[in-house]
Amino acid sequence: MAILKIARMGHPVLLARAAPVENPASAEIQRLIADMRETMADAGGVGLAAPQVHVPLRLFVYRLPPRPGGGGEEPGEEGVVINPEVEPLGEEKALAWEGCLSIPGLRGLVERPARIRYRGLDGEGRVFEREAEGLEARVVQHETDHLDGILYPMRMRDFRYFGFEAELARFAAELTR
Repeated sequence: MAILKIARMGHPVLLARAAPVENPASAEIQRLIADMRETMADAGGVGLAAPQVHVPLRLFVYRLPPRPGGGGEEPGEEGVVINPEVEPLGEEKALAWEGCLSIPGLRGLVERPARIRYRGLDGEGRVFEREAEGLEARVVQHETDHLDGILYPMRMRDFRYFGFEAELARFAAELTR
């Protein structure tokens, strides 16, 4: 496995729609998935889309942190999603802070559908469908946006809630004094 170079904001691969994966079981795609998982873990991310590593294909990997109250030793849920389709479930929206490995050091407040249904192929090329809410729904939507050439600041409505992580943390600390 290898750590891949992460594309940074402004790179054309991040602003284009990615092509569908034709053969998920190919050795090339399986190697890409393994390398993306290693890269995501090395970078401390919860999700990584293929365009972020300069590969314009409709594929992402994710790893959610363990759920609270689970004992702390078990790993969080991991997944691979190939050729995803996402649909909102209901009208409810959720606001949350997002960051991105391709836009290091910055965070922004982004509104997204609170619940979604998503489908696609897993890492072995099997069709799946599931519903998600909370962090899983947010990660799936964020990573699917990457496959459509959309970066999270493009989803923001109010840039007063966009800034450097260190400044936002300092401001939050001042508010709690």
